[in-house]
Amino acid sequence: MPLPRVALESTVITHGLPRPHNLDLARQLEDIVHEHGAQPATIAVLDGQIRIGLNEAELERLANEPNVRKISRRDFATAILKRESGGTTVAGTMFAAHRAGIRVFATGGIGGVHEVETLDISADLQALADTPMIVVCAGAKAILDLPATLEYLETMSVPVIGYQTDEFPAFYSRYSGLPINARLDTPEEVARFAHTHWELGLKSAVLVCQPLSPEEEIPADKINRYIEQARREAKERDIHGQPLTPFLLARLAELTGGESLRANLALLRNNARLAAQIAIALHNQTSQKVI
Repeated sequence: MPLPRVALESTVITHGLPRPHNLDLARQLEDIVHEHGAQPATIAVLDGQIRIGLNEAELERLANEPNVRKISRRDFATAILKRESGGTTVAGTMFAAHRAGIRVFATGGIGGVHEVETLDISADLQALADTPMIVVCAGAKAILDLPATLEYLETMSVPVIGYQTDEFPAFYSRYSGLPINARLDTPEEVARFAHTHWELGLKSAVLVCQPLSPEEEIPADKINRYIEQARREAKERDIHGQPLTPFLLARLAELTGGESLRANLALLRNNARLAAQIAIALHNQTSQKVI
């Protein structure tokens, strides 16, 4: 019987991390998923073809090829017709993974609402609203308006689950002071929750939010000062749309002396591990028909 698959995004390779961290991380995430009994499926577009799972040479190419496209749901047709290559965002990865029958996806942090007055809202939120998958993350990226992002998820009926936590994690930080819908403490509980959610006829994703450990996190009062500085600089340079998130993340890495990058790498590894465990639990419960 084939192993359950875990989808992995590729914009973290193409746009999210500097070289050589991007390729090292891509390899680590695949190894982690393998080590926990599941099959990794890094998703990308290469030469106009949607690829569900990449080999070593393709990972290297994606990590080192310059000027590749950042591919969300709206961008697939363009990339296919122009035979382009690119990394898939959360929304893009969910689209391709769902079409391939994959039910569990590990990412770092979801996109969301940047600032309410700009109406800069990530397509990730709509994907979460209409794609039935389990998405494991560390909350939304801390550069976002977290209350507005949670409000949008509530409006779109997306359950936000705290994994072994009672509040919404803030990506680099364990705590945001914001509520979750429910706390679940084991992969088996997550699998049962998702099955029940979808059996009711609901079509949204189940967003599973896992905080960093106390040793790995950056306290909110510390990182928030740097986030505000990076936001100001983005406004001054008139950076918005798809380039905004990569700029903010790169600027944070500079301002924190690499501390934000280390936290980002840690949470990506943690989420890949949990996603593999959830995929196994979902596979076992479905196979045994004991949910």
